Amino acid sequence: MRQPLVAGNWKMNGSLASVRELLAGLKAGIAEVKVAEVAVCPPAVFIPEVQGQLSGTPISWGGQDLSVHESGAYTGEIAGSMLTDFGCKYVIIGHSERRTYHGETDQLVAEKFTAARKAGLVPLFCIGETQEEREGGITEEVVARQIDAVIEHCGVDMLGEGVIAYEPVWAIGTGLTASPEQAQDIHAFIRGRVAQNSAAVAEGLRILYGGSMKPDNAAELLAKADIDGGLIGGASLKAEDFLGICTAANE
Repeated sequence: MRQPLVAGNWKMNGSLASVRELLAGLKAGIAEVKVAEVAVCPPAVFIPEVQGQLSGTPISWGGQDLSVHESGAYTGEIAGSMLTDFGCKYVIIGHSERRTYHGETDQLVAEKFTAARKAGLVPLFCIGETQEEREGGITEEVVARQIDAVIEHCGVDMLGEGVIAYEPVWAIGTGLTASPEQAQDIHAFIRGRVAQNSAAVAEGLRILYGGSMKPDNAAELLAKADIDGGLIGGASLKAEDFLGICTAANE
């Protein structure tokens, strides 16, 4: 039985005051979350505050990115060991915004997956297609390529040590949404693709949905057989909305 995971990606949002308010709200409501594992991924500068506020609670935390390098002359980069120094459990890799705005390739993302595991972090490995790719009928081809890059670089067993987050890029911040059936179809394809290499890894692998999951659609999405949680963007910035998604896993 795969435990659902609901992870909040705060992206480049927040101030020290708003972060403290958000964390207070999460701590006040976390007791209502009976089933799901809960994590938040703040901007790096807020990780020490998150660690201080969430230590001793059921909520985990992580980074939004990491370097493939362990140390050195890489201005602006953050090593995996730096994240673990501040208690991080997770790190997001391969997010569509990193792929689009920073030119991250499948190969670089695979290298980051390895770097994360070497540092003892659990990668939240993002994959997904753009609207142009979906309209071109190549969704499965794109998703398969992204998964295969990690398997070829790391091996399927290491892939199983992470979490996959499927994010249809066309459904993020556009007002468009994937139906629960559309999301389930791709999640099932992802699990099947991994199963071609290892049925055991595929069965245990958690696959999150990252396409605008909200309190009002979370329960229906989480009820699908191959949707094991969510990677939450905007809704993770409001404690009430984020906890609403987390508690949907109770149903």
